[in-house]
Amino acid sequence: MFPHRNIHKYTWTSPDGKTHSQIDHILIDRRWQSSVLDVRSFRGADCDTDHHLVIVNVRERLTVGKQAVQRFDRQIFNLRKLNEPEVREQYQIEITNRIAALENLNDDEDVDRTWENIKENIQTSVKESLGLQELKQNKPWLVEECLGFLDQRKQAKMQRIQNPSQSNVDNLFNVRCEVIRYFRNKKGISESYN
Repeated sequence: MFPHRNIHKYTWTSPDGKTHSQIDHILIDRRWQSSVLDVRSFRGADCDTDHHLVIVNVRERLTVGKQAVQRFDRQIFNLRKLNEPEVREQYQIEITNRIAALENLNDDEDVDRTWENIKENIQTSVKESLGLQELKQNKPWLVEECLGFLDQRKQAKMQRIQNPSQSNVDNLFNVRCEVIRYFRNKKGISESYN
């Protein structure tokens, strides 16, 4: 369907390195069929498998709804501080004072404007009393040592592709096991891979 060289059409290479086949495909709904611009395989992607990465280029038009835009503007307050008695008392006093100040306003105002005043006062008092919740920062686990293991696996794979002898196949298998074991230990998963 898409004109490519044969080397970009096959998606699987047999362990002997001589047989190639196109066994991986992209499935798409007929409704989106006209959106597919191109499909091809990439041999250089290090996926740690005998299959090649298949990539599809799709024309997509996305719309952003109003709810999605509003969700990013939301502030997350630290509500756990309400469990502390001093903070809870301070918040109750502050919210009581702000609501009392709102009662003195005239009743001629629009209902929407009154609601906005109440909402702003509550948010201000929560922000002053409780503060904002800090976002959890994950510490990075992909460090230089990880990249070294990935390079070692890539070199073993290239050796196997260039010279598919049994020693290179065994070396690739051992390196793969070592890399998987390292990454599982690094992420905190204590499973053995054989």
